[in-house]
Amino acid sequence: MNAPGLLIGAARSSSGKTTLTLGLMRALTRRGLRVAPVKCGPDYIDPAFHAAATGRAGVNLDSWAMDAALIARLAARVSEGADIVVAEGAMGLFDGAPDGAAGIGASADIAAMLGWPVVLVHDVSGQGQTAAAIVRGIAGHDARVKVAGVVLNRVGSERHRRLAGEAIEALGIPVFGALPRNEAVSLPERHLGLVQAGETAGLDGRLEALADFVDAHVDIAAIVACATIAATGDVIPDASRKRSDRESSMTPDAPVAALDSRSPAARASGMTSVVALPPPAQRIAVARDDAFSFFYPHLAQSWRDAGAELCFFAPLADEAPPEACDLCWLPGGYPELHAGRLSAAQSFIKGLRRFARRGWLHGECGGYMVLGRALIDAAGEAHEMAGLLELETSFAQRKLHLGYRQAQLAADHPLGAVGFRLRGHEFHYATVLREEGAPFALARDAYSDDERPAGLARNGVSGSFFHLMA
Repeated sequence: MNAPGLLIGAARSSSGKTTLTLGLMRALTRRGLRVAPVKCGPDYIDPAFHAAATGRAGVNLDSWAMDAALIARLAARVSEGADIVVAEGAMGLFDGAPDGAAGIGASADIAAMLGWPVVLVHDVSGQGQTAAAIVRGIAGHDARVKVAGVVLNRVGSERHRRLAGEAIEALGIPVFGALPRNEAVSLPERHLGLVQAGETAGLDGRLEALADFVDAHVDIAAIVACATIAATGDVIPDASRKRSDRESSMTPDAPVAALDSRSPAARASGMTSVVALPPPAQRIAVARDDAFSFFYPHLAQSWRDAGAELCFFAPLADEAPPEACDLCWLPGGYPELHAGRLSAAQSFIKGLRRFARRGWLHGECGGYMVLGRALIDAAGEAHEMAGLLELETSFAQRKLHLGYRQAQLAADHPLGAVGFRLRGHEFHYATVLREEGAPFALARDAYSDDERPAGLARNGVSGSFFHLMA
């Protein structure tokens, strides 16, 4: 049976979703509950914090990129062996884009499809009773979505809490707690969002502080109870049990291979098989370190479930892609922050060039830039890259590129035959100075039917700024 779940949503971005989600996840985990983490929408950074907070690998669910059947399978998979699912929404609860596979990509779609109630975190800075009008509008906007209760955020005083909280409760909507203004519990950020979990100094202490903060100001038992009633009606195990009695088998640093459904433990537990896309090769080399960390776990699991083998290597440690592999996958990440080290990692660079003579190389976003001729960092310094594609990019001239993308392959490719359609997204600040050659795909955003060339493909080397989701 799937574990009961709930979704943390908000009226807009920067309302406190991540603060409440991480604090709640860690607080429940240290009470002994096995918490399955979920992130709504395209996001690589938040799920790593979720894994660190819970000790369990999570999953992204996205109604624009994924069809309903895939969403259901992924949700069932992540909830196996868990006591409760906690999902973090993206942007505003109903924000999305048209022409999706199963919806508009809104967090509300996921809550409605899976029957998860929404716990609304609402930033009340600069308002009092008007908060109730906003909550009323959200609660009544979509009959498919149940707002189970509200957590106030950035509360300035007890009087402020009463003004906003009592007005909301008068609507018949419970207020589960009120988080005071407290910049001390914030996490460090940079241009693509939070600094990555693996790079955040003292992360465990920060997560403990968030758990203490939420535990002190929120009725966690009431939140757990709403998930129980809305999802299955089953009783959640006693949250007072210690974590050591029920330790999760997953750790934040565990490789994705720990989720391999072909393992004896997985077969014995009846883990749900999830195949989102056929694997592009039998043996796939995947770059993985602080420069190349944007790789969706559900894709890795999908490829494993279909029988592929994934072999990880670390470019920043000057490791070359394993020669026994058939395809090398360079995910996105932060190569612009490590351009000098990557350029100097000659075993890695020469290994890419050797690999290109016999196997297929594909790069997503940051990985695509590394396959090019040069990458100019934010200080304006040019760094030589692999030189396998006629591409030069710059972070000295920054421009935001953001949104869902639907792409069709411009030629036969390991991902599929010419015309095969893929769904994903783009999120970067790079400026293309030179991009010459045949395109990898023809892509369009969610608001246009205008398909334009995206990326490059040449002699078994391909890439684009497109991040594949499904």
